[in-house]
Amino acid sequence: MEILSQKLNPLFGRNEVEIMINSAKTPSESEIEKIIADKFSSNVENVKIRQIKGKFGRNEFLIKADIYQTPELKQKFGVIKKRNRRKKKGAAK
Repeated sequence: MEILSQKLNPLFGRNEVEIMINSAKTPSESEIEKIIADKFSSNVENVKIRQIKGKFGRNEFLIKADIYQTPELKQKFGVIKKRNRRKKKGAAK
């Protein structure tokens, strides 16, 4: 695992990181959350994966993630995926 960039964003209370991971197959979000939480001494609940990007034929994956200071900040500022937003709308009816 190689840390490409790391930026502290105090406005949103998060640390924005880009890392490169070598793996034989595409790692799952839960695996990546555990790796990032261990590396940055944080809780798994505070990690939000924004993107997993791999190139065909390579075992390298670019991961963009946000590490929030608290789970409440993650809930407040974390992006809700479009399909999850629809589920919440449908549940409110």
